[in-house]
Amino acid sequence: MSGSGKPTGLFIVFEGPEGSGKSTQSGVLARRILGAGLEVVLTREPGGTDLGERVRGLLLRERKLPDVEPRVQALLMLAARAQHIEERIRPSLRQGGVVICDRFAASTLAYQGAGFGLDVDALADINDFATDGIRADLTLLLDINAEVGLARSLNLRGSDWEKAGGVNAQGLDFHERVRQSYLVQAEQQGWATLDAMRSEEELGNEIWQRVETELGKRELLPAASAVQPPLPMQST
Repeated sequence: MSGSGKPTGLFIVFEGPEGSGKSTQSGVLARRILGAGLEVVLTREPGGTDLGERVRGLLLRERKLPDVEPRVQALLMLAARAQHIEERIRPSLRQGGVVICDRFAASTLAYQGAGFGLDVDALADINDFATDGIRADLTLLLDINAEVGLARSLNLRGSDWEKAGGVNAQGLDFHERVRQSYLVQAEQQGWATLDAMRSEEELGNEIWQRVETELGKRELLPAASAVQPPLPMQST
C-alpha cells in the first residue's frame, strides 16, 4: 500500500488458447498504458528473463516440447516462472509499475494439466510454491474456438518457428481440453472472458475499458521513455 492508501503496482495477465491474439493485444495495451503516462513492463511466459527465454527456446523455438515429458515440462516452466517473479515481476510491482504478462500460472494448469493430463491439484501446489504469493490483479481470458485459433496460429508458422512446433504439434483434442480448462478457471476465479473472434480494434477497446478502471484505483509509477519489452530470444 502507498501513503494514499491505494495498492501499489498493477499486474495484468493475458491467458487464452493458441491463436487468441494475446501477444498482439498485450502489445496494444502496453502502448496505451505508456500513452497514459505510466511505467509499463511487457513480458511473457515462459520468458522475461535470460533463464526464461532459454527455457522458451528449448521447449518452443527448438520444437522439443513434444519430446519432453509433461512432468519435466511443468518443472522447467515453473522454475522459469519463479525466476521471472523474483527478477522482473515483483521488483516492477513494488516500484509501482504496471506489468503485463502474456501467460502466467493458469497456463500450467491448462496445458500441462488439462492438455497433457498431469494431476491438476499437484500442479496447483507447485504453482503456489513458484509464484510465492504473486497473483494477477486482472486476468483477461481471450477465448476462441480451438479449431479456429489453432488454424490462426499455424498460419504464422512461416514467420515464427514457435508456431511450427511446440504445443501446435498437438492435435485438436489437446487444444479443446486446454480451452475448456481456461473457461472453467475463468468461471471459478471471476476472470474477464472476452470474445477473441472480434476485430483487433474492437477487442482492444474492450480490454482498455476494463484496464482503465483498474488504473485509477492504484498508485502507479510515471512512465520512463519506452515500454520495457521482454528480453530477446536466445539463440542457444
